[in-house]
Amino acid sequence: MNSEPVLVRVWDLPTRLFHWVLAACVVASVVSAKIGGNAMPWHFRLGYVVFALVAFRLVWGVVGGRWSRFGSFVHAPATTMRYLRGRTHPDELLDVGHNPLGALSVFGLLAILALQVGTGLFADDDIANTGPLIKFVSGATSSLLTKWHKSFGQWLALALVALHVAAVLFYLLKKKHNLVRPMVTGDKPLPAGVPASVDTARTRLLAATLLALCAGGVTWLVSLGG
Repeated sequence: MNSEPVLVRVWDLPTRLFHWVLAACVVASVVSAKIGGNAMPWHFRLGYVVFALVAFRLVWGVVGGRWSRFGSFVHAPATTMRYLRGRTHPDELLDVGHNPLGALSVFGLLAILALQVGTGLFADDDIANTGPLIKFVSGATSSLLTKWHKSFGQWLALALVALHVAAVLFYLLKKKHNLVRPMVTGDKPLPAGVPASVDTARTRLLAATLLALCAGGVTWLVSLGG
């Protein structure tokens, strides 16, 4: 490949919008929970949006742009260890999309957010707010899920978010590698020949359709609580 860098589309528009909308929803969800009271209905609504977004990302991780697909950043433990030691092979392209450490962060955040939303569906704050599906579990189970949602799960999610932000700052300040700009513009300066993600009107329409289906699925699931 030519060493002269060219702009390559790495992050398609659906992935970029997912990233920033999810970040905004997580922040607003935490704030609304801390405020409580009249803000709690918004906490629930934001949780449903996060649910739909996470579901969408799981699907988009299979059919989305090249570098948004899980297959592009699921690495063997040996590959991750070589990356940490700085012994990667030039043809592995581990820094184009999510590098091995970034991949662990992505999967960790998706998992904990899914768990937070899932437990919230059955939670009870013993004041005036209950999850929409609480009638499907016992009081003991609801108490256990509520405890996770309000304590361990919350702090674990916040810790992962803080670690993610710290990693972005580390790459920016220490390695002079801006990870934020490509998530805004979609493009990275890379050697010519690095394959780009498809990001066309057709793929964006597909993403919008998938998101609508995910939102519809979440709405249906929530409605089961009556």
